[in-house]
Amino acid sequence: MNNTIEIDGAVFNGYSIATPNATLLVITGKNGLLGCGYLSVATADKLNDALAVVRGVANYDDMLKASVCEVSAAAAKLGVTIGMSGLDALKLMK
Repeated sequence: MNNTIEIDGAVFNGYSIATPNATLLVITGKNGLLGCGYLSVATADKLNDALAVVRGVANYDDMLKASVCEVSAAAAKLGVTIGMSGLDALKLMK
């Protein structure tokens, strides 16, 4: 499922993909993405993608409120840090 999410005038795309045992959640911005724990920071680092990971989330609202627990090197260069909210991370990746 694809949803449009607007944050401070910037448009993000939310994607929800059901798997047999979970739901993969991703919100993409122009310069990076916020994803659930299903995603790999190691892979993002290999590809030089900006990725912030949040865990224990079931929907987009949860993702925006959750604390970032992993950050790729490219996301760190944008100012994303562990402990900031998913919302604040996305604002840096718009």
